[in-house]
Amino acid sequence: MIEVAAAIIEDTDGRILIALRREGKSQAGLWEFPGGKIEAGESPEDCLVRELQEEMKIEIEPYAFFAVNEHAYETVTIRLIAYRAKMLGGTIRLSDHDEYRWVQAGELTQYLFAPADIPFVEQLSAH
Repeated sequence: MIEVAAAIIEDTDGRILIALRREGKSQAGLWEFPGGKIEAGESPEDCLVRELQEEMKIEIEPYAFFAVNEHAYETVTIRLIAYRAKMLGGTIRLSDHDEYRWVQAGELTQYLFAPADIPFVEQLSAH
């Protein structure tokens, strides 16, 4: 099983950051909450700080555990661990995604998400 961390980043208007997986990657063309694989000895929070700096060139602060979901894809099972986070600085510059958007929680269901992210979409859009 691969452990992956996902950041649910809200801006001051309450919008949530989502990103479109780049063509050529697994789950290409699907939306996700940004994050990445947790490396050996790394906490989910540290992983998110590193991944968001690498993939989007932004500084974030994970501040609260949100939820965990396990999903079996055809070739791999992942444990996706989500944390709420706030953006501290930087300007989004994509290196691992084709697009990003800031959307209201109620709008999340209008996007086609990677299967492992769907339970988080459901939780967020229900509130």
